Amino acid sequence: MIERSRRNFIKLFSGAMTGLPFLHAANPVFAADALKRSFMTSKEYNLMDQDEDFWGWIREAYTVSPNIINLNNGGVAPQPKVVQDAHIRYYQYCNEAPSYYMWQILDQGREPLREKLAGVCGCDKEEIAINRNSTEGLNTVIFGLNLKAGDEIVLTKQDYPNMINAWKQREKRDGIKLVWIDLPLPIEKEDDIVKFYSNAFTSKTKVVMVTHLINWTGQIMPVRKIADEAHKRGIEVIADGAHTLAHFDFNIPDLGCDYFASSLHKWMSAPFGSGLLYIRKEKIKDVWALLSNTEPDGSDIRKFESLGTRSFASEMAIGAAVDFHEMIGAPRKEARLRFLKNYWVDQVKDLPRVSFLQSKQPKMSCAIANIAVDGKKPEEVSGELFTKFKIHSVGINWENIHGVRITPNVYTSLKDLDKLVGAIKQIAK
Repeated sequence: MIERSRRNFIKLFSGAMTGLPFLHAANPVFAADALKRSFMTSKEYNLMDQDEDFWGWIREAYTVSPNIINLNNGGVAPQPKVVQDAHIRYYQYCNEAPSYYMWQILDQGREPLREKLAGVCGCDKEEIAINRNSTEGLNTVIFGLNLKAGDEIVLTKQDYPNMINAWKQREKRDGIKLVWIDLPLPIEKEDDIVKFYSNAFTSKTKVVMVTHLINWTGQIMPVRKIADEAHKRGIEVIADGAHTLAHFDFNIPDLGCDYFASSLHKWMSAPFGSGLLYIRKEKIKDVWALLSNTEPDGSDIRKFESLGTRSFASEMAIGAAVDFHEMIGAPRKEARLRFLKNYWVDQVKDLPRVSFLQSKQPKMSCAIANIAVDGKKPEEVSGELFTKFKIHSVGINWENIHGVRITPNVYTSLKDLDKLVGAIKQIAK
């Protein structure tokens, strides 16, 4: 009995430590803490968004600059060292004999990777295509759908420019009609957002484009509610999930959309230029492959992966990023990101010259916030943040959105955010 208990202890401890190669597991103090965490109650687990020891260990996993505070993680996120190492290792491996190691060895890892990504997305692996980014995935759908002159597409002026341009190209080439919604952000009620879309639907509407999270402000959109209204009318739903997968916890099928794409180099912290495309299985045959394929109108999701020679090293290192993400845990990561956003926002929200463009409702925003300082242009504020305080952010001037986007990540420390708060107080004097 004692020996069996000992074996169970070792097995449990080993399992808890497998995902933490970067956290100096040889340290006995850390080892004890790590084991203790494996026995946490759900209540204790939920409080880990404020466990600075744990998140300090997570910060150690990254190689971010100690001299610049990066608060523009919404554009592209750094990769933890374990992902960088995997990428470099695969890259060097390929260079020993490229055509052999790429096509005959590493290529064998695509199907296990597809299955792993499907697990994160909560869908069938036959609904996932591995590609390079959201733009590629969404363009595949936009240009692959069978649409004709007069068909109406509903989208918003606050959608991402690459998607807007793709639809404008189809408008110019095929004569489809684009129906525009101008969202008065921020919006505090989901039903108000749904009304903007449903009021734009007509008998000629064939597709609605919904940005799952408005990248400019961090507004989370009620995709499922919009999708339900659209499907009542026979309208197909495309969701732009560039900023949502691995940002907060959800399963793609629960969104009710027919098509979804995400960039894995954002919140999944995968290698730059990695992404995925989701298409509901029964819809695959209705979307033409963007690039040539022997069965461009077939029902195999792999028809969307005919990219020719690709970066196998980058692709295979996605698996390490997924492991890292799952080690943290999607609910815990979401809680931490929302905590970080609230931590700095709550300290400056009452300043006389400060206003925000993200929703105040917890479920309608997460890590991203957009701050405006009265009397200063967004680029002036972001410029001062960097030149005076070495805080990297991005000024946004797009449609009716004018402010500075601030986006922390799991490696961001409270000290970093304290410096941000101090900087904003000086700038907003």
